[in-house]
Amino acid sequence: MHPKALLDACTDLVGLVVKFDHPADAVVARFFRAQRQLGPRERATLAETAYNVLRRKLLFDHLAQSGTGPKARRLAILGFHGPRDFLKSALDDGEKRWLDLCDAARPADLLEPHRHNLPEWLAAPLKAQLGSDFWPLAEALQQPAPLDLRVNALTDKREEVRKELALAGIASAPTPFSPWGLRVEGKPALARLDAFARGAIEVQDEGSQLLALLLDAKRGEMVVDFCAGAGGKTLAIGATMRSTGRLYAFDTSAHRLDALKPRLARSKLSNVHPAAIAHERDERIKRLAGKVDRVLVDAPCSGLGTLRRSPDLKWRQSPQSVAEFAVRQAAILQSAARLLKPGGRLVYATCSLLPQENEAVAEAFGAAHPGFAPQEVGALLAGLKVEGAAHMTSGGEGGSRYLRLWPHRHATDGFFAAVWNRV
Repeated sequence: MHPKALLDACTDLVGLVVKFDHPADAVVARFFRAQRQLGPRERATLAETAYNVLRRKLLFDHLAQSGTGPKARRLAILGFHGPRDFLKSALDDGEKRWLDLCDAARPADLLEPHRHNLPEWLAAPLKAQLGSDFWPLAEALQQPAPLDLRVNALTDKREEVRKELALAGIASAPTPFSPWGLRVEGKPALARLDAFARGAIEVQDEGSQLLALLLDAKRGEMVVDFCAGAGGKTLAIGATMRSTGRLYAFDTSAHRLDALKPRLARSKLSNVHPAAIAHERDERIKRLAGKVDRVLVDAPCSGLGTLRRSPDLKWRQSPQSVAEFAVRQAAILQSAARLLKPGGRLVYATCSLLPQENEAVAEAFGAAHPGFAPQEVGALLAGLKVEGAAHMTSGGEGGSRYLRLWPHRHATDGFFAAVWNRV
């Protein structure tokens, strides 16, 4: 595509995503459906340009003030994903001079909001929580996330799949923590691979894989993924169960569960039973009370640990929405806990960075439910032979009560998990 036409398309897409009417990934997908003439390279440039603008919106809003022309075009120029020479061939002389001045801006000369590109309501609690470690996190959140795959442990071995990918020209390396993970270089077209078609691989962040590992579901058990969504963790759990026992995938969204169906067919799992529920007190839940061996509650949350992938969330969430999530999380956790039989394991998890959705919810549940004994996640991970387990935890007397994953420390999405056993 000609540089000017590509920049015009980027401008159109940026103008749509910064309205924040809908999630950015949905806006991008709809744009591509309407522009079917776009090739893979053009689509990659358009998507990454839009996400670059969302990641650095405060800085780009500031720099755009000194430019001319439509604001969406200025933002698209600043966030353009591609060689500067290619971009400049689409600019007039005034725009080139303006872009050179913007590129010359030094981070040390910028105000803090223009460096961390986070709304103040989010930056303040993260600074309080992390201290000087806030700035490495802020920088990490402005970078694209890596592409992680989970190898289907039921059917394939990680090293063999890695060699298969290499033969297809796709370089990968084992993830440092998950025994099932491969981190892939670039963004290859995975859907065209035989490994994908036969269910040997699924796209899944390493942190998400660790939640399934932490549940440690065994052969023949009855297990519930309480907020299954599209089923990424469900499939990982089913593989650890070796397709035995019974694994329920519950979610209040039938539409999200529909996305599990083709993935489930590829996975070769026969023990997964998806079921849409009306709410956390659904009759299906009541019938299983006291019968289940293990329950994973990957609760609905703000998603602020996924800002590398979904940078629009920091502009679409608010203190009010976080507070509402915390109330809902407590209710879901309480209902899910009723499913456990004595000796059963309960895992509560979110992909949020904020203590309000994490430690606060877990500690309130523990205080209200003395029949659930908290487990040291550090010891559980060490028992599962996860290297570096001691550096992935926080809280409690030994600092290993909870799982705490951070983009800047672990190169995963931000995740939290707490574990209890029912007495």
